[in-house]
Amino acid sequence: MSESVLVTVLISIKIGILATVFNIPIAVIISYFMGRYNFKGKQIIDGIINLPLVLPPVTTGYILILIFGKYGIIGSLLFNLTGIRIAFTQTAAVISSMVVSFPLIVRSIRISIEMIDQKLEVASMTLGANKIETFIRITTPLILPGLISGFILGFARSMGEFGATITFAGNIEGETRTIPLSVYSLLQVPGRENSAALLVVISVLISFLAMFGSSVINKKLSSWRVKQ
Repeated sequence: MSESVLVTVLISIKIGILATVFNIPIAVIISYFMGRYNFKGKQIIDGIINLPLVLPPVTTGYILILIFGKYGIIGSLLFNLTGIRIAFTQTAAVISSMVVSFPLIVRSIRISIEMIDQKLEVASMTLGANKIETFIRITTPLILPGLISGFILGFARSMGEFGATITFAGNIEGETRTIPLSVYSLLQVPGRENSAALLVVISVLISFLAMFGSSVINKKLSSWRVKQ
């Protein structure tokens, strides 16, 4: 394995993990409120959350540039105040992956929350626990399978992200060039097909191991619940 291929793989894993770790807390909070409460505009918020699933990835990337670019709504303010530039950096690659994978994480966690018998949470609160304690002690253990599935799906989606990343973060070798971007770049160069094929194989293996690990963990959690 060449050094460039190794760097690409490590960058992809790093971006995938960071994007998913940052997404999980936000996804849990939003999933809880979307799954537990009815309010005006809920369908609109639900549509906004799931918009990246149907938007062309390049469009998503362009919207991110309009928001976080040097002359964007937030990006210009940040640049003028601190001199920090987000677009075409590794941070931009993480944000791109977060946006496109977020709906999948929310769906997994929200389904788990909606399947919980709310009587268990009510019983906890009648015994003196507040909402936060109930969420930590009762809700969180019950939604662990959804959390794990969401994490794996989010990570896998981040690993495969292409359109939004190349638009918002660019295709910078050693910085934002992830496995999909590297495969694309290598296929443009005659004689580099073997390196592209190697990256494809590595990508498939990482995704398979992630899904397999998720399945094993969820099975063990199910067995643990039965014993409890």
